[in-house]
Amino acid sequence: MALTGDSAAITFTEVDEVNHPTATYIYSEPAADSAHHLTHDKKHGGGWGRVDVAHTPPSSTPTSWSSKTLLDFLVDVFLPAGYPHSVTNDYAPYQFFDSLQAFSSSIAGLLSSRAVLQGVGVGNAEASPTSALLLHILQDTSGRIATILFAHRVGTALEPECKMYRLAADVFNDLAMILDCLSPMIPAGAPRVIVLSTAGVLRALCGVAGGSSKASLSAHFSRWGNLAEVNAKDSSQETIISLIGMLVGSVVVSHVTSFAATWITLLMLLALHLSLNYAAVRSVQMTSLNRQRANIVFSTILSSDQELTHLTLPESTKQPPTQSHPQLAWKTLSPAQVAKQEKIFERDGILRWSPAPTTTSAPSSQVLGYCRIGISLQHFLISCPSFPLSVSTGTLRTAIPLAHLTALYNKEDYILYLTNSGKSRTWHANILLKNTSTAQSQLKSWAHALLATRVLSMPTSDNVEVEGIMDVLNRTLDFLNNDERFVRYVTALTEKGWDLNVAALETRSGRRIAV
Repeated sequence: MALTGDSAAITFTEVDEVNHPTATYIYSEPAADSAHHLTHDKKHGGGWGRVDVAHTPPSSTPTSWSSKTLLDFLVDVFLPAGYPHSVTNDYAPYQFFDSLQAFSSSIAGLLSSRAVLQGVGVGNAEASPTSALLLHILQDTSGRIATILFAHRVGTALEPECKMYRLAADVFNDLAMILDCLSPMIPAGAPRVIVLSTAGVLRALCGVAGGSSKASLSAHFSRWGNLAEVNAKDSSQETIISLIGMLVGSVVVSHVTSFAATWITLLMLLALHLSLNYAAVRSVQMTSLNRQRANIVFSTILSSDQELTHLTLPESTKQPPTQSHPQLAWKTLSPAQVAKQEKIFERDGILRWSPAPTTTSAPSSQVLGYCRIGISLQHFLISCPSFPLSVSTGTLRTAIPLAHLTALYNKEDYILYLTNSGKSRTWHANILLKNTSTAQSQLKSWAHALLATRVLSMPTSDNVEVEGIMDVLNRTLDFLNNDERFVRYVTALTEKGWDLNVAALETRSGRRIAV
């Protein structure tokens, strides 16, 4: 709004969701050039102002349909308001590949549906409607039970591992389509019922994994708190793409009728479907640190820390070298860089050391061991098979030095201990979380476990007894706390775009302790 001219004209500029001007309104008071106007103004308690409207850009008439107007209409209908500013940068590539995979899945679904109809007896005069209905009830029942069990088993892991379960959902769906197409070739009776019920179970797993992971991805894409609209527009996109796929699929189904042609077409569509889904989830750049991303981020920043080399020598920790600005040498990766390195399917709880990539070669990762976080105290005490344990009624004996661990982690929100599986030198880190733990303290415990296993896995670390493990835990904790090093790690990662206030390390229901 602005005042212009001697007549005190007021200019109002109207903008859209992204602050682009759409119209300009100029208000000006009328000039009192006649007694009639003055008398009229006094009767009504004031004057009649004038408002001039200028649209920016000029409004189009209903009949002036251009390509740009049609494109703007499609954007308004199928994309969130304020696009592309209202969503993250990886929204467009994900939706592109996701739309293409929905198209191929629609056509493949028609082929499998035709096979199911043949399997239940459509076209067979001896088929009974009652048997088909009972088969449908059995499929639905097995699918509902599978939904409950699967949600109970992996419910906690669906959000932190949303990319993996998004792709796994389509793997389940494609396997169900293959079983559907196999059903007409299976002898009628119990074998065919088992095949079709298995397909129903796989579709149920697809529904749980796909729906939950897509909800997490939508929450990631929404930038303006427009989660509901992002979900609604995603449904609109999927609806129109599936409709087009059904129209094209009706032509394909009518021409592809032979056994060989059906299977060749189906396998080609499923291969395309999975490839597009893989490309879609690979394009997503999550900003939360789950277990795999935490491995990549922390191993990169730790390997670039010049003071890390002094951890291999116990005596060097007494007088570490001082640098004026050591953080200048730290290599902090952005979510886009980590997305290029992370795997879609990664072993749960693995501790993998991925040093910073160089300009000449890609980083070679090293598997250090495995880590469990948020476990119960009982599992923590019996986690080491190499220590002699004896259990009696209400009594548990363990060689883990709980007194030393409690004193070492007195000021921390977690307790970490490592065990060795034997000659393979595979380390198992177990983390107890206190009831005061936060998302950042959980990240610190994971970084501590990664760093400690890295030091113990070095050739110079020959002492793997309790004293040697406690010494490494003590030195690595001092390293992270020295000059608030981990706090500065968090600050550097936050500046790179990471959201470290989201707890995404626990993939199962966790436990907390109070010491």
